Amino acid sequence: MQVPEPSLFDEEDDAPLPARSTSAPATSRRIAHLDMDAFYASVELLRYPQLQGLPVVIGGSRRRTDDALLKQHEGLPLAEIPIEAFPLLKDYTGRGVITTATYPARQFGVGSAMGLMKAAKLCPQAILLPVDFDEYRRYSRRFKEVILEIAPVMEDRGVDEVYIDFTEVPGGQRESGRTLARLIQKSIFEATGLTCSIGVAPNKLLAKMASEFNKPKGISIVQVSDLQEKIWPLPCRKINGIGPKTDEKLQALSISTIGELAARSKGELVERFGRSYGAWLHEAAWGRDERPVVTESEPVSVSRETTFERDLHAVRDKAELAAIFTSLCERVAADLQRKGYEGRTIGVKLRYADFKSVTRDQTLDFHTADAQAIRHAAGLCLKRVDLQRRFRLLGVRVGGLRKV
Repeated sequence: MQVPEPSLFDEEDDAPLPARSTSAPATSRRIAHLDMDAFYASVELLRYPQLQGLPVVIGGSRRRTDDALLKQHEGLPLAEIPIEAFPLLKDYTGRGVITTATYPARQFGVGSAMGLMKAAKLCPQAILLPVDFDEYRRYSRRFKEVILEIAPVMEDRGVDEVYIDFTEVPGGQRESGRTLARLIQKSIFEATGLTCSIGVAPNKLLAKMASEFNKPKGISIVQVSDLQEKIWPLPCRKINGIGPKTDEKLQALSISTIGELAARSKGELVERFGRSYGAWLHEAAWGRDERPVVTESEPVSVSRETTFERDLHAVRDKAELAAIFTSLCERVAADLQRKGYEGRTIGVKLRYADFKSVTRDQTLDFHTADAQAIRHAAGLCLKRVDLQRRFRLLGVRVGGLRKV
């Protein structure tokens, strides 16, 4: 199949390119996506440097990470606790899910949101550490403070990732943004001991893809002219917003790469995927994204959602869904606490196998940022939706926010 030439126009627009200007060129839009490298795991490795280079999984128990080890090795510094004293993934029993894993563990196919029991079959020798959200939030605040000292237009996208507008920052245009990206990497490492990967591109969509190109510790630059060479050969799943079910449907249409997606007309995609999502697929394949970098503002709500690797059923996959549901509620609660908010409208979102979505919510008599309270209210919302059908996405949302 012959892929189309990159264009800044829709295929319906045959307007000629403007003549080359003889005046000074306008400032190029440069947007960065910064993603901390295996963030939770990296924070744990600062605490336990003896685990460097080993497969480590974070998840499961909610106790303080070092409690049991400290009791067993009282008086011994954390960095000197022998490796054989740490619990192994193969010995875990329960319904917990993985929050993150080190890169050596990921080589075995272990990844975030995977059930710990499933992960134990893939990498039984991995060391298992429970989460310590207080510590992760502390490091999150610190690395973001470092960024804001250098580049003030930053959009917070969670505990371990941000978008940054390099466009008007001194040095943000130099080497298409690479110079400023190196400075930010260096400054974060000096302040925290943590590494990150940065993608710089004309927009958020391409920047997020670019940040994955050279992990860990990488810097990747993408220009509009790189679309055909760097973006189109990638699988469609590399576009943030295309999940496994959409990818399966695209595969059925003989669309495997972003370039093959770009070769299809907007009309065909709208017909197959609906007006809004089909049009977005077309724009994304052509690398178009005009979303601004939004600095800190009062959020309307806080939400977390996940698309499953396969469609799940509320009865037949009850244990797996329960673990995912609990994890989503805990992550929403952590986001609220980190941002200093609590809310009183709790809601859920389901997307069924046929791509139809449904939401339900309820308003409490009190504001909360407690994971258990959020889970209880969200569970009541789930009782008001059709759970006899298999679904592909589950989300939890907290609205009606107020500052704590």
